[in-house]
This record gives sequence, structure tokens and C-alpha cells, in this order.
Amino acid sequence: MKSEETKKELPAKQREELFKALKARFEKNMNRHKGLEWAKVQARLDANAGKLWSLNEMEKTGGEPDVVGQDKKTGEIIFFDCSAESPKRRVSFCYDREALDERKEHKPKNSAVDAAAAMGVEILTEEQYLELQKLGEFDLKSSSWLKTPDEIRKLGGAIYCDRRYGRVFVGHNGAQSYYSGRGFRGALRV
Repeated sequence: MKSEETKKELPAKQREELFKALKARFEKNMNRHKGLEWAKVQARLDANAGKLWSLNEMEKTGGEPDVVGQDKKTGEIIFFDCSAESPKRRVSFCYDREALDERKEHKPKNSAVDAAAAMGVEILTEEQYLELQKLGEFDLKSSSWLKTPDEIRKLGGAIYCDRRYGRVFVGHNGAQSYYSGRGFRGALRV
């Protein structure tokens, strides 16, 4: 039986393909990570195979992960899903397991919180989402669930964001809601 860590290592060919895609996206979008060099990013990734597996999950579900910064205290490189719209293979999810369990009919296939945990990423917070929107225009046709504050979740709700009419809006729904145009964006620190 393979350990969880072994299971999460990418084969050499997949690893090479992922590095190629990440590097191309990094070089194409230098405005997202001013002052950072690809060699430093790749060195951190090489040292963190499990994180590379999570980045591959972000990539294969349509997230188009890219570097959006570096934590000045820890040195960690920060990746967000930077796809123009909410990642295509992560839509039609309700917010969390509790919401999924509450649905009696027409259950979605998964919840955003469970899918993010399985990928090894965090759902963007409202603050992170607003930072992402400073780097471009995202979710012009879709919307993305956000990490919902406990006080809202305890009341049965969950929050999401999108960009319409040149502005970013924060909205709310019952956590059990799901829509074909709403997914979630992940964050990963390496």
C-alpha cells in the first residue's frame, strides 16, 4: 500500500509538462508577480513535491494557477487560480459538506470545501479575491465561492464574488445552492 505522500508525487513526464505550463504562464503574466524570478519559484516547487501535486490538480481542473506574490516573512510563493472564469471542472458545487448533506433532492456532485481539501488548496478569501481582481478582470460571466466567515455560515449562508459592470461584487446564497457558472478559486502557498 502506497503512503499518501507517495500517491501525491507526479511522474516525471507530468511534472515536466506542468513546469512547462507554469513557466509559460509566469512569463506571459509578469504583472502578477513583479520582482520574482522563475528560477526561485521552480526551486521552491522542486523542494515541495506534494505542493506540485496540488498545483497539477489546480491545472487539470482548469484553474490556470499562477504566482501572485511571495510572503515576505516566510518566503513562500503564493499561487492563485487565474483562469478568466471560475475553473470549468470545479463548477456546480454547493459550498460545504454540511450543505451537501442538507440537500434532499438534486444533490450536486461535490462541495467546494471538500474539493479544495482533496486538492490540497484553500478557497480564496474575500481579501484574496479582491487582490486577484487587481491583477486583471476575472469572473465576468461566472462567479466563485469564497471562504465564508463562520458567523455567516452558522446562519446557513455562504458568500461568492464576481465582476460585473466594471466592479467586483460580493454576494450571498444559501450554502446548499449550486450553479453551473459558480465554482471556486484556490490558493496555494509553496
